Amino acid sequence: MELEQTVYALDSTTIDLCLSLFPWARFRSTKAAVKLHTLLDLRGPIPTMISISEGKRADVSILDELMLEPGAFYVMDRGYVDFERLYRFVLAGAFFVTRAKTNIQSSRLESRPVEPGTGVRSDQVIWLSLPKSMEHYPDRLRRVSSRDPESGKALIFLTNNFDLPPLAIAQLYKSRWRVELFFKWIKQNLRIKHFFGTSENAVKTQVWIAICVYVLVAIVRKELKLELSLSQMLQVLSVNVFEQVPLVELVTQTAAQNETSNSHNQLVFNMF
Repeated sequence: MELEQTVYALDSTTIDLCLSLFPWARFRSTKAAVKLHTLLDLRGPIPTMISISEGKRADVSILDELMLEPGAFYVMDRGYVDFERLYRFVLAGAFFVTRAKTNIQSSRLESRPVEPGTGVRSDQVIWLSLPKSMEHYPDRLRRVSSRDPESGKALIFLTNNFDLPPLAIAQLYKSRWRVELFFKWIKQNLRIKHFFGTSENAVKTQVWIAICVYVLVAIVRKELKLELSLSQMLQVLSVNVFEQVPLVELVTQTAAQNETSNSHNQLVFNMF
C-alpha cells in the first residue's frame, strides 16, 4: 500500500531466560523472561520506539508510553484493545487498526457497501453498547469484517479511520506481520540467546547493542544502496571486523565474489 501517512506496527516478543541464572526476571513459576516492546516504522522497517520490560508486563500498558503522531496509523493485534487507551488516539488525531475481541458488545449505526470479490464481508459504523465501554470510548468506531484469502479465516477489525476503503484496512493489519519478521531476524542473526552477564543491566545492555547493530547495518545498507541482505552484511563485518578496509570496498568485493560464484555454479549446472 502507498499511503501519505506514516504506518507503525506495534508488538512485543519474549526473550526466554533461565530462572536460576536470572531470578529477577521471573515470568512464570519455572521460567524467566524479558519482553521487547517495539514500534516499527513500516517504511524502513526501522524501530522508532523500543522498551525492555519484565516478561510479565501486559502488552497493552505500553500504549501509555507512546508519543502519538497526528495522522499516523498504528497497527496492533487484539492484545492492545483497551478502549480508554485507544481513545487517546482519537484525541491525538492519530489512527489505530486492531482486531476486535470476541466479547465486544456494540450497536450498529450504519452499514456501508462493500465491493464483491475483495474478501471484505461487511463495513459498519458502530457504537459501543456497554456503559463502561461507552464511558471510556465515547465516540463511533468502524468495524470491518474480512476473510483471509490464505487461511479462509474470518477476521474482524476495529479502527477510528472512516475514510480508507475497507480492503485497505484489512491490508494495513496484514502488514503488521513485518514486525514479527523483525523479531525473527533479530533473534536469528544477533547474539541475544546467550548472555555475557546475569544482571538486569547486563541483559538490557546486550539487547540494546543488538538493536543498535541492526539499525546501523540497515542505515549503511540504505545509504550505500547495497544489494546485499542484512544477514550477508553481518557476515562480512564479523569476518573482517579487524580489517582496516573501507566498508564500501569491503562489501563491493563481497558482492563481486557472490556474482562470480553464482555465475560459476550456473555454468556448472548448465554443463550437466
